[in-house]
Amino acid sequence: MALTCGNSTSLPTNYGHYTAGGIRGGITSDKPNFYLNDKEIFLYSGAMHYFRVPRAYWRDRLRKMRAAGLNAVETYVPWNLHEPQSGKRPPSDDNADSGPCLMVWDGKFDFGDGGNDMSDFLHLEEFLKTAQEEDLFAIVRSGPFICAEFEFGGHPSWLLREKSIDFRTTEKTYVSHVTRWFNALLPILAALQFTKGGPVVMLQVENEYSVSGKRDKALLKVLRSLMLEHGIVEQLVTSDNPIRGAHGTWPDLFLMTGNFDQKPKEQFDMLKKIQPGRPTMAMEFWSGWFDFWGGAHTNKTVEEFRYNYEEILKYPASVNIYMFHGGTNFGFLNGAGNLAYDDWNTDYHSIISSYEYLSPLDEAGDYTDKYWATKELLSKYNPVKTLLPAVPDRPKKTAYESIKIEKEMLLYDMLETIKPVASKEVVAMETLDINNGNGQSFGYVVYRKTGLNIPAGAVLKIQGRVCDTVMVLVDGVLVSPWLERSKDLAGFGTWKILDSTLVLSNRSLTNARLELVVENWGRVNVGVYKQFKGLWQSQVKLNDEYITDWSVYPLEFKSAWTKSLSSWGKELTDTVGPAMYKATLRVEGEPVDTFVHMEQWIKGIVIVNGFVLGRYAKMGPIQTLYLPAPLLRTGDNDIIIFEHYKPAQRVDFSDAHIYKRY
Repeated sequence: MALTCGNSTSLPTNYGHYTAGGIRGGITSDKPNFYLNDKEIFLYSGAMHYFRVPRAYWRDRLRKMRAAGLNAVETYVPWNLHEPQSGKRPPSDDNADSGPCLMVWDGKFDFGDGGNDMSDFLHLEEFLKTAQEEDLFAIVRSGPFICAEFEFGGHPSWLLREKSIDFRTTEKTYVSHVTRWFNALLPILAALQFTKGGPVVMLQVENEYSVSGKRDKALLKVLRSLMLEHGIVEQLVTSDNPIRGAHGTWPDLFLMTGNFDQKPKEQFDMLKKIQPGRPTMAMEFWSGWFDFWGGAHTNKTVEEFRYNYEEILKYPASVNIYMFHGGTNFGFLNGAGNLAYDDWNTDYHSIISSYEYLSPLDEAGDYTDKYWATKELLSKYNPVKTLLPAVPDRPKKTAYESIKIEKEMLLYDMLETIKPVASKEVVAMETLDINNGNGQSFGYVVYRKTGLNIPAGAVLKIQGRVCDTVMVLVDGVLVSPWLERSKDLAGFGTWKILDSTLVLSNRSLTNARLELVVENWGRVNVGVYKQFKGLWQSQVKLNDEYITDWSVYPLEFKSAWTKSLSSWGKELTDTVGPAMYKATLRVEGEPVDTFVHMEQWIKGIVIVNGFVLGRYAKMGPIQTLYLPAPLLRTGDNDIIIFEHYKPAQRVDFSDAHIYKRY
């Protein structure tokens, strides 16, 4: 293993120390401390999600983790990205006696070669092998539920089309889909286990089940059985907040680990009561926290981090820093919160695109004060001294010159390129008969009604709650209020209002066109499972008369569609309402990391060379989107903005994140 040495070359590598004399076994947990291959070990791990970091940066981030003194990396595995579609096919002759209505599911899995917009982020095997090359063990949290503040907690949205499904239980429909997914995933992980010469020393079963809202712990046994059937022999664990007790684990089958950020001694003492004589570990020691759109920017100081991390190391216990490198919620992949824990969107909060998390490594892979605190404390407390690489250089970042908007495309022209779905009533995006019967997962859904007569002062009523925000247009003119500031989330156009109403026009209109543009702002990641998006809770009325016979347009912003668009206007007009705007970023030489500064815009998404970078909203708390160099190319780069309300005349850039709340 080629490493640039940051300490004495007489020391063994991490792998060298634990595999000297050959591999005889993996981690054991039947004593007060872990033993790996018969040698005592404290796992000093850091969380990094491969699907939140460009593939070209994996090695850099992993080396920085090792240089800090960590001996392991932890990652989740997102089911929804690896199985973005799951096509149905008719039963074979062998199953003909199962009945004429039976359909068989045939997964379409993507581990890097699926041709999807996120495919390049999904080379799981490569990521784990790279970790091993950088002298790190791996902890894999394979789900199927992962939380992670990620879209739907990692569940694919097409599961919602199954009417009988009961998420995170032993209900047969859910277990059937999980089994098919694990049949694809587990052979990859099994081949990379430590005892087979790979990096994986520990796997987590499910995640924080005690706060799932479910009481079917038998699911954990089902998942364990699937793992054993596929040859998983490494240490199996669960994780939960220890103060909740053992409600999310089976102490005789798993080692329970803890998730927390304060009072480590109390948390670990509780773990020892649950499983006496066994190792203690924090699977999630929270280095920071995440932000919601419209909320204040969170803050967890380096002093807080340092004090509690040192308390863990002194206990002594194993620990995984969550997150060590947070990365980015690219595209539409941010999760959301709903503290009401109901299925009706009553207390919804969307998480921002940045998952920087106030981590030791920031979103651009740069060092923070928490990095140096980690390195210092691990040097002091790790009883096993091994060879570390030199700390890599800081990443290059720049603020490119502002670029002018050159072209625009109105919503009407955008929808002309999309085949609508006819529907008697408004329906959820997931139920649309598109994407090989999988429905719509991400983006926006547009409900259009033509030939409508609208009396003066007519009132539109959207029954139920919007999931999640809506823009209303009449004959192409935006008539609903802007969501520009945090306080605007309490008004029309959001989930906050039950049975919201809006006056459409102060004059009579005949043969009018009504469009309701609904944004899926991210599905709740934990505790809520009826995660339909669009208008589905009830119906839409005009002056108390139901509107029927809609044309429904899935506005998904897939790269192939965006790149195919040709109906761009030559000149920028003073448009108000949803439209796309195009500019060109000219990069001389090798691209460098930058941040797209969107404070002059209102709300929408940024697309770079066809790839949806993420969301922006002037309300804050953040005004920038991290744009990593691997998404750019030398020469001309297409920057497209889908703006909801009012465009700026230019696109600005910064060399750092800018936090500001309106």
